Amino acid sequence: MFGPFERMVAFRYLRSRRGERFVSVIASFSLIGIALGVATLIIVMSVMNGFRQELLSRILGLNGDLGVYSVGTGLTDFDATAAAIRRIPGVISATPIVEGQALLTNDSGTAVGGLIRGIARSDLKNLSSVSDHIVAGSLEHFTGDDAVAIGSGLAQNLGLTIGGRLTLVSPQGAATVLGTIPRIRSYQVVAIFQVGMNEYDSSFVFLPLGAAQIFFQKPSQATQIQVTVQHPDAVAAIDRAIYRALPGRPVRIIDWTQANDSFFAAVTVERNVMFLILTLIILVAAFNIISSLIMMVKDKTSDIAILRTIGAGRGAVMRIFLMCGASVGIVGTIVGTVLGVVFCRNIDTIKDWLQSLTGTNLFNPEVYYLEQLPAVLDWGEVVRVILMALALSLLATLYPSWRAARTDPVEALRHE
Repeated sequence: MFGPFERMVAFRYLRSRRGERFVSVIASFSLIGIALGVATLIIVMSVMNGFRQELLSRILGLNGDLGVYSVGTGLTDFDATAAAIRRIPGVISATPIVEGQALLTNDSGTAVGGLIRGIARSDLKNLSSVSDHIVAGSLEHFTGDDAVAIGSGLAQNLGLTIGGRLTLVSPQGAATVLGTIPRIRSYQVVAIFQVGMNEYDSSFVFLPLGAAQIFFQKPSQATQIQVTVQHPDAVAAIDRAIYRALPGRPVRIIDWTQANDSFFAAVTVERNVMFLILTLIILVAAFNIISSLIMMVKDKTSDIAILRTIGAGRGAVMRIFLMCGASVGIVGTIVGTVLGVVFCRNIDTIKDWLQSLTGTNLFNPEVYYLEQLPAVLDWGEVVRVILMALALSLLATLYPSWRAARTDPVEALRHE
């Protein structure tokens, strides 16, 4: 498409010479703008992808992909219900749970709210998001009616260590002539976990299933069956299969898309808005290409006239200036892609270096819910960013190149 003569002329025009450095400076800024726009877009989209994936994995890892609840009363036949759910193709596990809220206090009187979950020791060991992140103690002692496993954030807030006593206060107590008396029970801390999500580490408490049934006064009952499936994105099909596997039973199913729809919808909206805003950076750089090419065409009017008189056609002139503008876009896109990919591959190292340099916490887990800054490169998305940057750069060169090709050599040379 581009001949050697056209490539030679375009390369000469891209080199700055005396009296033409201003045009070259604008072209350089255009290249830098495209590179920064592409790099920033790749980095931000990768961080948003990683943020969504980390949140999804941690939320689903601790809460399961869906929950099966009994309508009205608790699940009295939870073992049979869980066994029927496990037989459904695509289901990895079905765990009976007793869940409730309580006030958590220590010996000094410090109190915070928390979510209590009663679960069998074998099921808690199979819950990898907890069992693989035990930072103190052991789940071997998670049995009986005097054991509790708590998150690292909660342990820090209440000043608890292994062997300490955590007191649970439930507002649903016994009714007396003096009013309702809250149920109060103290448990020994046998394990401390850190799942990496500050909200869960600071509020989740696990009790043995029998102890939780006694504390919440639900003998031989479970409040829900927590289900984990192989493909969370296809959870709707599992919902229908569970209803078919439990005919006649009054159950209600809430999957992760329903329980966290507003949260993940907000993440999706934020991601789309960030993509649109950062695309404007590339668009501004593309306008700089237009301005630099128009100035180049203005400066090279006599050169264009000479090229036309020695036999170069309008198509050749147009391709020369197309190559000048497209070269800026291509080089800027390549530089930006390399910069963005390298940044994403080393994002935690760069974050730690910036934190040590500035002395500030750039990624507070209490605000962002995660302990580290995630980045997941979606190569399909990277390719779309590259194609968009190249398309905008090419479109920016069309009008100046067309103007150069329409230059009349006679009129151009008449004023020389």
